[in-house]
Amino acid sequence: MDNILERPVVETVKLSKRYGDGVGTWALRGVDFCARPGEFVAVVGASGSGKSTLLNMIGALDRPTSGFVKINGQDTSKLDDNGLAALRGGTLGFIFQFHYLLNEFSVLENALMPLSICNGGPTSDDVEWVKSLLKRVGLADRMKHRPGQLSGGQQQRAAIVRALANRPKVILADEPTGNLDSQNGALVFDLLRELNSLFGIAFLLVTHDDRLAQEAERIVMVEDGRIVADYEVARVEEEIDDRPIA
Repeated sequence: MDNILERPVVETVKLSKRYGDGVGTWALRGVDFCARPGEFVAVVGASGSGKSTLLNMIGALDRPTSGFVKINGQDTSKLDDNGLAALRGGTLGFIFQFHYLLNEFSVLENALMPLSICNGGPTSDDVEWVKSLLKRVGLADRMKHRPGQLSGGQQQRAAIVRALANRPKVILADEPTGNLDSQNGALVFDLLRELNSLFGIAFLLVTHDDRLAQEAERIVMVEDGRIVADYEVARVEEEIDDRPIA
């Protein structure tokens, strides 16, 4: 019997995406890629190289022109729109450059939003889970605040908890530190690495910051819609404690 941890949680096979009619523009060209449970992968490349398109395809936010994507063993090409929505809600978490928190709701209500949308409402266990995450990321005293009452770093930490609320197998993060200064960006990145180690969630992170990419376990470089490099990064493992990020 094969080890479940060795099975890809994300797999793309000859994945291609073309925008426009006629000749069009090829954003992805036959990409073969996989990520296993617990991996932390940085996806890098110049603007327009196709890295964000790759994340959109993996996140079932758009359909490929050819090839296919498997998420946790499920071929997304065989799913209709409702099936894709269910897959996103049950298996994937998303973190974007902008937090997209809703200011009319509290931090806790925002963090519970995926469970309210996909499951018809959070259970008491869900609420306790999300509260524990908010405490872990240093927002224990901000749960009842509105997003507008938080700093930029605090807003992004709340968005990270929202992405974790449904206990996903994979987190897709597109420039999650792009709107933060270098200090807060580093703190948020360290938080992502901590959560990756604690919960064994696969993280695929698009970043333009080479310094942050070097802190990942693996770097995938995209150029002109193709993967041109894919290698592991040697790094010293740090002991993870239970103290929240300040």
